[in-house]
Amino acid sequence: MSSLFTPLTLRTVTLPNRIALAPMCQYSAGPDGLPTDWHLVHLGTRAIGGAALVMTEATAVLPEGRISPQDTGLWSGRHVDAWRPVTRFVAAHGAVPVVQLAHAGFKASTYRPWEPRRGGVPDTEGGWTPVGPTGEPFVPEYRVPSALDDAGIAGVVAAFAESAARAVAAGFVAVEIHAAHGYLLHEFLSPLTNHRTDGWGGDRAGRMRLTLEVARAVRAAVGADVPVLARISATDWVAGGWTIEDSVALAAELAAAGVDLIDCSSGGASPSATVPVGRGYQVPLAAQVRREAQVPTGAVGLIVEPEQAEAIVADGEADLVLLGRELLRNPYWPHQAAAKLGAAPSWPDQYLRAV
Repeated sequence: MSSLFTPLTLRTVTLPNRIALAPMCQYSAGPDGLPTDWHLVHLGTRAIGGAALVMTEATAVLPEGRISPQDTGLWSGRHVDAWRPVTRFVAAHGAVPVVQLAHAGFKASTYRPWEPRRGGVPDTEGGWTPVGPTGEPFVPEYRVPSALDDAGIAGVVAAFAESAARAVAAGFVAVEIHAAHGYLLHEFLSPLTNHRTDGWGGDRAGRMRLTLEVARAVRAAVGADVPVLARISATDWVAGGWTIEDSVALAAELAAAGVDLIDCSSGGASPSATVPVGRGYQVPLAAQVRREAQVPTGAVGLIVEPEQAEAIVADGEADLVLLGRELLRNPYWPHQAAAKLGAAPSWPDQYLRAV
């Protein structure tokens, strides 16, 4: 039997296989961060394609937490109503709809990747002043952030919790906390970006404090039955930065706070990082966190072939395989992988003539 096509249970939710759509920014939201038909088709197609877990892009908990003015959000009741058709369609086709809740921190108010301009979006073009652990920008081309004070930090924690509750109301079956890629929670975790000397900085315990408070608040907001995932950058790939050993410690603390699976990515805190990009290059990070913290993990990063994904699960390196670029290229990869690995594909009736 294929390990990739065995069920995975997280709290009261059972995934029919171990394949997930990784969160990928689409930069295609309407005014005020509302999802559009693009999101319905993009996410719905991956559900039809056989992914067991279909996750949204980084979805901001506050307007100023968007990466770009075209990012999705979940900071109001209008967003709840706008997301419902998406979650309803994804669930109707056998997948678990999950929202990734995020705050971009000092990487906010930037242009979309395909825009001819780079750097920070000015107020005159719909931009805003971002926030961060300090007043230091990520790079000189980005906008200078405002350093969060205690009240601002409390507001961020509350926003994550309130957005998590809205996610459940919108039909999302699980939520993921985005604490990776140099966005706000990762900015507080990494010594490369957190130079605070108060209780939100300093040693590792101080730097982990915000992420753990968010995790506890989200768990309380969604109740005991809803799975909570957390995406982390398991290493900064920079000397003196956040390390895999730090991630093992964080993962254990997140599990104690009610997080059910650690989604292991990497990098993003420093533009000078040397990342050894290659086939499955982040899988060893997920394997080490799983082994040493004794928590379920998700592996991501240039996972392409069905046999590769099968080995990751079968060898105990991760419990879930998240595909990004490969599912952009081929949304029906899960069905094709099932056939290749000898599992039973679950093509929708409308597509059976193509099997």
